[in-house]
Amino acid sequence: MSRRTLAAGLSLAAALTVTTVPAAAEQLSVKFPSAKFPLGVPAVPTTSVTSVAYGVDLYNVRAGQSTDGYTVTVLMPSGRDYGQQATAEAKAAEVEAAGEVAGLQKVVRPQVADAPSQTVYMVRVGLWKLEDKKEAEKTAEKLKEAGLKAKVDYLGDDGLETTGPWDAKVVMIDARAFRGSYAASLGTSVAKRETVSAMAKPGNALAAVNGGFFNIHTAKALQGEPVGASVVAGKLLSEAVPGRSAVVLRGRTARVTELKTTVTAISQDGGKLPVNGVNRAAAADELVLYTEEFGAKTPADGGTDVVLDPAGKVVAVRAPGAAVARGMRVLHGSGIASDWLNQHAWKDWTVKVDTKVIDIRKGRALKLTPDLHVIAGGVGLVRNGRTKITAKRDGHDSMNMILRRHPRTLLGTTRNGSLILATIDGRQPGVTVGANFVEAARFMRWLGATEAINLDGGGSTAMVVGGKVVNRPSDGRERGVGDALLVLPK
Repeated sequence: MSRRTLAAGLSLAAALTVTTVPAAAEQLSVKFPSAKFPLGVPAVPTTSVTSVAYGVDLYNVRAGQSTDGYTVTVLMPSGRDYGQQATAEAKAAEVEAAGEVAGLQKVVRPQVADAPSQTVYMVRVGLWKLEDKKEAEKTAEKLKEAGLKAKVDYLGDDGLETTGPWDAKVVMIDARAFRGSYAASLGTSVAKRETVSAMAKPGNALAAVNGGFFNIHTAKALQGEPVGASVVAGKLLSEAVPGRSAVVLRGRTARVTELKTTVTAISQDGGKLPVNGVNRAAAADELVLYTEEFGAKTPADGGTDVVLDPAGKVVAVRAPGAAVARGMRVLHGSGIASDWLNQHAWKDWTVKVDTKVIDIRKGRALKLTPDLHVIAGGVGLVRNGRTKITAKRDGHDSMNMILRRHPRTLLGTTRNGSLILATIDGRQPGVTVGANFVEAARFMRWLGATEAINLDGGGSTAMVVGGKVVNRPSDGRERGVGDALLVLPK
């Protein structure tokens, strides 16, 4: 086999293309589609439905069949599994010098709304059936012994052509019939990660799914902190990533939009300073607000803590590194921000914390009332009934996020305001392949969503109905996550 071609039968050279799938944009209520499954070879999926509550139905959806197997991918000098053509050709020559036959595969990451297509090349060796993974592993070991870095890849994860299979769970909530409400939960604290099941239990949630991304790049004790806007019962608990997708929940209504937040500390002497963050680690010279929901101590960084009562009165100025007392808030400053607090936030003074959560689409601030909840999304998928994947704006315009298949948690709304929650399990060869962003958008349009976003996925993907996990998390068990969306009975 030439190193410029893949092994016969690999069937992966064609790049994924974005096709138009008619969305059920004009439907008056949420209804499971009768059309053929939109991914892979068009066919009628196997479905079953369970009534969860009046207006709330759970659909178990299976489609496609397993035909993908394994190959061995040789890593580039960068450590990635893809590179430019010249780099890949040089690496393929090394493989052949080691006595193996190399295939050079062209891969095109599709264009999305805010990021162009990208063409890269992969070097791959061999093709094995699903049951012959150990043979692929032996080849990978031979390459490693020859000084080449290699890994075994399941072809269904690539994001290119596949026949599946897919295993999805879909909760459809009819706006005309549902009489409960929606809420966000961060569990017992912002800092702590908890399972969706644990967060669903206190309110006896009818259904729940994991929420947005959480910060795995901070201290372990703080990794429950959402990356993006979080509002629980009208209280801002995490600032927005400006312009990032989010879902705004109020009562039994849900709406997808983009948000930004502004928080400002205003001293009684007129001094003002922007608050850089809410309930997260503080960087140098930052002013960060900590609420009683934080669940951890303020940073012991040599800065200053100013403790505020509910009316904004400064009840204490203290050294940092202590917990936030119940009913209190703490403004923590480091560096320049610490100096500002020492000048403008004396004991018994008043410091107002002005908080605004701004709906960018509407151009106005949301009313921070107790019925308001917000969960940050990861990537916008569908807008006004059309596919619009905003991967770059939402910080996920990589090959891995756009093209590769992963477990997905998806949220969509229909034209009449009904809510669709879906999980597509993945990373389970021969059982379910997951979805990439293009496929996720196509799937949500098929379900009737006119607006849709991608929530956190991968091992975080979880759906709980009636207190039980109904999907198959790819870790083999539920993972602790930052927040969850709850469908409550009242």
